Amino acid sequence: MIPIENTLKTYLEAFNILDSMEIQAFLSLVEKKTIEKGGFFIKEGKICNEVAFITSGLLRSFYYSSTLEEVTYCFSFSNSFLAAYSSFISGAATAENIEALTEVEILSISKASVIDLQESSQNWLKFFKVIAEQEYIKMEKRIFLLQKETAERRYHDLMENQPDLLQKIPLNYLSSYLGITQRHLSRIRKSFVY
Repeated sequence: MIPIENTLKTYLEAFNILDSMEIQAFLSLVEKKTIEKGGFFIKEGKICNEVAFITSGLLRSFYYSSTLEEVTYCFSFSNSFLAAYSSFISGAATAENIEALTEVEILSISKASVIDLQESSQNWLKFFKVIAEQEYIKMEKRIFLLQKETAERRYHDLMENQPDLLQKIPLNYLSSYLGITQRHLSRIRKSFVY
């Protein structure tokens, strides 16, 4: 087994839902892919027919506002799953773009294979339910932060919970993610002592 598959195997084992045969079945279905920096996992208008596990790299998810401004709403790091989830679930074209900010290595599995796994075992249904619940909780937290908290508090939350964002992400994407201008972000950063 190649080392990056070991990362996925360890990730799947940590949930204590799938047995070793189920994990091996999953690993046999994944395809290793590389997305170059500036490349896309998916673009607006396409239908998402795969889920990927990120083994290395950083991606950002964004959409275009009504004024055609890019709005960054999510970052994805290694050791996590990635998809344009609403498109994957509904089969409709996505409104989002998922762009590689660094070179990215992924292990991809097709929607057809995911459906086959779900039909093969109740454990897969449990596993995918847990993943969907985690994504929902993450989305809800993001909405609450944007609607309830000040920009300073949102930045502080990033410092506490995702300090790697502050080091790896260009300021224009970070300010968009926080819902503020780059100038406002600069003022906030100056007020924090590292």
